Amino acid sequence: MQGEATTLGFVDVLTPRTLDEALRLKAERPEAVPIQGGTDVMVELNFDRARPPALLNLNEVEEMRGWTRQNGTVWLGAGLTYTEAMEEPLAELLPALAEAARTVGGPQIRNRGTIGGNLGTASPAGDALPPLLVSGTEVKLGSVEGVRWVALHEFLVGPKRNILHDDELILGVSVGTGTADGRQTFMKIGPRNAMVIAVVSLAVRVDQEVRAAFGSAGPVPTLVRARLTEIESFPDKVAEAATPIDDVRGTAAYRRHALRVLTKRALERCLA
Repeated sequence: MQGEATTLGFVDVLTPRTLDEALRLKAERPEAVPIQGGTDVMVELNFDRARPPALLNLNEVEEMRGWTRQNGTVWLGAGLTYTEAMEEPLAELLPALAEAARTVGGPQIRNRGTIGGNLGTASPAGDALPPLLVSGTEVKLGSVEGVRWVALHEFLVGPKRNILHDDELILGVSVGTGTADGRQTFMKIGPRNAMVIAVVSLAVRVDQEVRAAFGSAGPVPTLVRARLTEIESFPDKVAEAATPIDDVRGTAAYRRHALRVLTKRALERCLA
């Protein structure tokens, strides 16, 4: 079945039915902004911060949905919602991601917001990004020319900037599940527990080494790694890796202090 094109105000809405059609339309209309959940894109439109000439509606592309498990990794389609990330058995495989998903907005936002949208927006405060970073995530990008894989820490290059080409779409991510005895968790500080942009967020994973990734404390979510023998000094190492700023949500000094405290608490939780 062929997709359709409609007009919403002065914005064309392109609705492909298959992945091949979506990639073709993106090649033909590279200025078209992909939209699935729309929890970021529609805010920009509603406040007139952006007025793209076209939207590429990916809601009918079944190939971009769902998840699968194979050989110690989990494939998450770009259309996977936060609600789906919270549900078993996926939540058991990626507990830090499930914990982060529970803090995202209210039920309506979690039902609509997607992993691919969080990657595409590339906000320093993106809740899904720290849990994905600590799990050695690779991002799969596709175009009519083929696909390429990029490590998540290389995909994110600045505040709301990534290396996605104009003719590419985010297809999904491959996430490592780690060892059977590994532990991971996610923590977030804000004026309240959910429905809020993080003042600072943190994911920690402990298996053969210790990894932490933080958000809202630098231009991009950042990964910090250490040997298990360095756990005692690890909270200081994480805080020192941050490059926070002062803004309306918190000061740089507070964010750095909070990261140190969150890292200690996360390690205690993972090692309990």
